[in-house]
Amino acid sequence: MHLHHVKLKKGKEVSLQRKHPWVFSGAIQALPKSLMDGELIDVLSFDNTYLATGHYQGGGSIAVRVISFDKREINQLFWNEKIANAYTFRQNLHILTSDTNTYRLIHGEGDGVPGLIIDIYNDVAVIQCHSIGVHLAADMIAEAIVVQFKHSIDTIYLRGRDTLPEPYSITVKDAFIKGSKEETIITENGIKFKINVITGQKTGFFLDQRENRNLVGDYSENKTVLNCFCYTGGFSLYALNNGALSVDSVDISQKAVELMEENVLLNGFAEKHKGYCANVMLYLNDPEIPQYDIVIIDPPAFAKSLHKRHNAVQAYKRLNVLALKKVNNTGYLFTFSCSQVVGTQLFYDTIVAAGIEAGKKIRVVKSLSQGPDHPINLFHPEGHYLKGLMLYVEN
Repeated sequence: MHLHHVKLKKGKEVSLQRKHPWVFSGAIQALPKSLMDGELIDVLSFDNTYLATGHYQGGGSIAVRVISFDKREINQLFWNEKIANAYTFRQNLHILTSDTNTYRLIHGEGDGVPGLIIDIYNDVAVIQCHSIGVHLAADMIAEAIVVQFKHSIDTIYLRGRDTLPEPYSITVKDAFIKGSKEETIITENGIKFKINVITGQKTGFFLDQRENRNLVGDYSENKTVLNCFCYTGGFSLYALNNGALSVDSVDISQKAVELMEENVLLNGFAEKHKGYCANVMLYLNDPEIPQYDIVIIDPPAFAKSLHKRHNAVQAYKRLNVLALKKVNNTGYLFTFSCSQVVGTQLFYDTIVAAGIEAGKKIRVVKSLSQGPDHPINLFHPEGHYLKGLMLYVEN
């Protein structure tokens, strides 16, 4: 059915039988000579039993990303089914409500398509490719979005330049597949945000924090709030929308701070908000800066690879020591890590070390994670990347 197949070494079929969607290069007995990156291939066990179909990609530890455990044609109908299934899942979770028109539609392995991210921003869909195979299928994926959404999505933007491997990524241009709308205004739980799909980080907005933003909002009434690594102001706006006394937001990106200021104006909260373009570590270290009732620390991934993990953990610790010292007595720290290589236990242990050094009494109120539109495939625990803790802090 597919041009090529790869055979696994003896005993290496177990992970696929357990429905884990990755085949590591070390598990493969031999590769066909003419195999190209991004090609569809069938994966066979040592005794020639069909196991799965996926996209081949050389040069890394993951050689095949599985998109089907059933022997079938990977055609337009296949992609239509994937999109329809993902949409139904989100409908069943009540994510699509009258006051929310933005969500993640496809979350890689969590939706059975490793390498593919699709975010819906009101009337715009952004496809982000993390594998060559997915990028080569982009036109079919876009068509599947059109089939599912008919006229409610008028723009589809394809991104991959920053997320695909070199040298392939050098040949790639981010581009509109349909329409040409660069900016749109989304509504999340009744709060408005302006999104730019071309200049925004990742796909334009961090949708994975929706439930955690809501939680911050629940505790913000009559509180002073500091939002660090604020990006375009997600946590800040939820705090303001829920009656915070004042909110200070800090980000090193001037562009992000400007967009955040626009979002604050858009929602009518300018008088209670101050935005600062600054290095968060320096800001927290400044003795002139007051303490706050709520501090939020949501940094970018400090470690993208295992060999950078030690330095990342040290940075998380230093950051959290400073943040804890800025929390008022009986206040809250919401602290996060989105580094995949820093696991839940290591993150927790790092915060413990920070708590000891900060010399505060601290209780864990809640463990936090990514939202349900960023699902974790039960058979692929690596899909759990966002870790967070809500801490109650006393002097």
